Amino acid sequence: MKKIMLKLLPAVAVVGMMATSVQADEAAMAAAGAEVFKRCQACHSTDSSKNAFGPSLVGVVGREAASLPRFAYSEALKESGIVWTEDNLRQWVADNTKLVPGTRMRHVAISDAAEQDYLIAYLKTL
Repeated sequence: MKKIMLKLLPAVAVVGMMATSVQADEAAMAAAGAEVFKRCQACHSTDSSKNAFGPSLVGVVGREAASLPRFAYSEALKESGIVWTEDNLRQWVADNTKLVPGTRMRHVAISDAAEQDYLIAYLKTL
């Protein structure tokens, strides 16, 4: 039993280091996403109790589109049936008017895949 435990210790240490590395990568991506989000913050709040020109983005990942109370969404977005999955968020930030024709949000065009990943990593932290 002692030999087995000794053999497992290095594996446990490696798994622990990998988890720490993944957390560091996620934190770095979220930090980069905070920089990308600066393009969005003129219209979107990161305070769950406040909407701005656009709705608050706290908890947006996984949320049904046009579902936040106290915000006047376009009919097009209300009727879209979209849930803000990572894929839908990528499509939205790349070309929101293509994803939901008739939306009132101005076109943002974050088409760089890495910037999209960073932004989504940041949004997941809200």
